[in-house]
Amino acid sequence: MNKLTTGLMALGMAFAGTIGTATAEDKSIVYVSPNPIGNNPFLVMGRDGTKAAAEKHGAKASTIESDTPQAILENLYAAANEGADLIVALSFSAVDPVSEVAPTAPDTQFLIVDACPSGERPDNLHCAVFREHEASFLMGAMAAMQTESGKLGAVSAIDIPFLHRFTDGFADGARHVKPDIEVEVRWVGGQNPFSDPVRAKEQALALQAIGADVIYAAAAAGNFGIYEAAPGEGFKIMGVDANHCDLAGGTMYDAALKRVDQAIMQSVDAIMGGAKQTFASYGLAENGVGGVVLDSDADLATSGCLIADEAETVAKVRAIADQIISGDIKVNDPLSAN
Repeated sequence: MNKLTTGLMALGMAFAGTIGTATAEDKSIVYVSPNPIGNNPFLVMGRDGTKAAAEKHGAKASTIESDTPQAILENLYAAANEGADLIVALSFSAVDPVSEVAPTAPDTQFLIVDACPSGERPDNLHCAVFREHEASFLMGAMAAMQTESGKLGAVSAIDIPFLHRFTDGFADGARHVKPDIEVEVRWVGGQNPFSDPVRAKEQALALQAIGADVIYAAAAAGNFGIYEAAPGEGFKIMGVDANHCDLAGGTMYDAALKRVDQAIMQSVDAIMGGAKQTFASYGLAENGVGGVVLDSDADLATSGCLIADEAETVAKVRAIADQIISGDIKVNDPLSAN
């Protein structure tokens, strides 16, 4: 069975329960994931944000999971052919497929989250992106305040400019606090770099072996391998996307939060209101990225993160965040040179 058939069957199953009650006014929002969702927090937030936006606007929500770039393309065509009013797609891997499909389906709106095509876009293609380097800068600054060895590490999926927003941002934040600190980066690579906890764990252990005592876990679903390793090996970690402090065995200081669900909600509001070619960039100022450290004191106290017990560090990191928002600290964006 090919991917197009699979996509059509998935949509058919998703809509089957509503056929008997559907009216002409019903709208549908389809979420096309770039990879199997599994426990990848980024993809989970995409699904949950799409569902919440659909409920808010009285629309039906359905999800189609992809497992290859070709499957993304085929699933987008399938969703558009089924009459979806809005299709939500995540990550840079969706840029080319959405750019191909959107001009062929002018009656369907397309929202790419976490990336955007360069150049001209059709009126029905919308974008919501994040300034991940700002949140990563905070994680690096915090890690530099915590390290005892003077060596930090970062593990990410593959060596591409976009993911340098995490690794470079982390290193820049660390050096803002301690200019001479050592920061080593390792990449997961392999056939499934965003969902490979075994290889991610191996890279974290390699960093720990050369002295890194705080490691930035920025390997998507691969992070779960790092969470598994940290308690037994004696290093601390920073996470990404969501607060997973309760899953890391008391080893996670904080996490660079990326509020994908909220970005989808806000973008869908604009699209449903009739806006064309919407583009939104979410950073610290827009509360689109951040860290647990920036949550309310009440939420921080119950977060399960190590940072919650370090009031002095909390105050210092919040001050750095305020300086980024005001522009007093300029955070380099690795994508600006590409």
